[in-house]
Amino acid sequence: MISKIFSAEGALGKVIQGFQPRQAQLEMAQAISTAIEANQQVVIEAGTGTGKTFAYLIPALQSGKKAIISTGSKNLQEQLFHRDLPLITDALDFSGQIALLKGRANYLCLDRLSRQMIESHSIQSDTDLLCQLVKVRTWSSETKTGDLGECSDIAEDSSVIPSITSTNDNCLGKECPSYQECFVLKARKKAMDADVVVVNHHLFLADLAIKETGFGELIPAAEVFIFDEAHQLPDIASQYFGQSLSSRQIQELSKDIEIGYRTEAKDMRQLQKVGEKLMQNAMDLRIALGEPGYRGNWREAISSPPIARELERLRDTLEFCLEVLKLALGRSQLLDTAYERASTINARLMRVCDVSVTGYSYWYETTPRQFSLHITPLSVADKFQEQMIQTSGTWVFTSATLGVSGDFNHFTSRLGINPDIELALASPFDYQSQAKLCVPRYLPEPNSPQMADKLVSMLGPVIEQNQGRCFFLCTSHNMMRELGERFRSMLSIPVLMQGETSKQKTLSEFMELGNALLVATGAFWEGIDVRGDALSCVIIDKLPFTAPDDPLLKARIEDCQLKGGQPFSQVQLPDAVITLKQGVGRLIRDQKDKGVLIICDNRLVTRDYGGVFLASLPPIPRTRDLTVVQDFLAQISQTNQ
Repeated sequence: MISKIFSAEGALGKVIQGFQPRQAQLEMAQAISTAIEANQQVVIEAGTGTGKTFAYLIPALQSGKKAIISTGSKNLQEQLFHRDLPLITDALDFSGQIALLKGRANYLCLDRLSRQMIESHSIQSDTDLLCQLVKVRTWSSETKTGDLGECSDIAEDSSVIPSITSTNDNCLGKECPSYQECFVLKARKKAMDADVVVVNHHLFLADLAIKETGFGELIPAAEVFIFDEAHQLPDIASQYFGQSLSSRQIQELSKDIEIGYRTEAKDMRQLQKVGEKLMQNAMDLRIALGEPGYRGNWREAISSPPIARELERLRDTLEFCLEVLKLALGRSQLLDTAYERASTINARLMRVCDVSVTGYSYWYETTPRQFSLHITPLSVADKFQEQMIQTSGTWVFTSATLGVSGDFNHFTSRLGINPDIELALASPFDYQSQAKLCVPRYLPEPNSPQMADKLVSMLGPVIEQNQGRCFFLCTSHNMMRELGERFRSMLSIPVLMQGETSKQKTLSEFMELGNALLVATGAFWEGIDVRGDALSCVIIDKLPFTAPDDPLLKARIEDCQLKGGQPFSQVQLPDAVITLKQGVGRLIRDQKDKGVLIICDNRLVTRDYGGVFLASLPPIPRTRDLTVVQDFLAQISQTNQ
């Protein structure tokens, strides 16, 4: 049956114009179909262009079993639900129910919108904020889902979103005046009744973490679990099986106490004072933590007198806050919930400050305005494995980047997976004719202070000749900023930099310009799909080893050493290989794409481990001569004219 669907005359051929059968896609679909019948665990690396989305959707829908499909990002989640699934359901005449389920932070909370509307009319109101709230209120009377991603009147990164959505901490539950109209409840109810539910990894793992505590479930029970972009799972799982506390949580508590005071307890001036004090303490601790954009060791930071002093002040304010809120209990549901949240934040702060518990990494992260404190388990394998055993069924893990030199052990060991089936399916693209890989000669050492200058002088002419159409992927924000500034002063073409606007706007601008250089870091290494002539050159500044002072990496290295392992070959190298494979995957996205890949790191050819990287990459012809690359790019340009 599966082979018939994927044949040229089959169901897919009828709904997809120019559909071409692909052997790798058929192999993948058959393996998943077998796994679903036998309740097996399967791990499949499917190279770019395999068509893995259809290869897992069709067996899932054909099986008649309830399936959860989890993706790496909300964008991919929406693409699956709005584009791919309608096509497949049409092809298969599938009559079952399909649901999209996101985390609660994506759905409008009608009660919080109502409270914000009242608050925004106060003396200190922000007119821009009020304008956005009015647009959301108009949209709220029309929407059936309450999914803010569908509200085109506000930006995806709008500052108004946190104030009109709920969190586990501030949700009023059945006490909410808008409980019957709650969009989160409606989405969950639809998911419970559906045959196929599309979620994302963050939501799935949040659900596992909640199940572990014995509380209610977010995601319905199922018989088939499919994870696309599965390489992201181990790191995301670490976040959810740990604990964290952020200044944003403290600030949102402070704002809700302020709203409670203004709307429901105007006689309790202490509420306003404690709300302001909490906000100030959070800001003071952020300043004490130092420079933004930094990830540091919390164990070390907590011993610093300025940080210890601010922590003590925050603890004192939280204790005072609990006393004041206790006096307000029964006055309003908002303030009652605020009391519970203050208790939770206080308990989390105490746990985060107890750095004596072993088996965890303690770290903190700063942005210009916020901080977050984290406890992350060094291994999630036992917890994830336990969930797989408890939920018997089929577990499918797939991505274009799971293996290191064809070996999946790095991925499977981190999640405690014991696969019944392992498959590595090569990309159908003809890399021999479609691409060139260059490691230029005469490069300085990767961390040399002259590196940025050298890269600009060496690669500026290549980028200029190619009229942009280039991604320059960096391994650090510092290098990204240095290169961006230097290229702007040297090149005649537009130079875009990640972070100057939202990711989607940056990408749209790159596509519209048609002759731009985009200098970017982490966010653009994966999940970006630019096809055709718009992108014909991807440059990577160096091999993407995680910075040695990264607290999470340090902790994993120590854990590996304690177990008698080899940290470099078992932790650092596999992580870097998988990240590089993601970056390389931005270049060739379909069978007509052509382009060059330039990796500016001598270690690929001078160190033994360079062979591990090269063996894990697609079979692209290699050169060390930049003129070969320039000639190849010139040929592509002539062909496309």
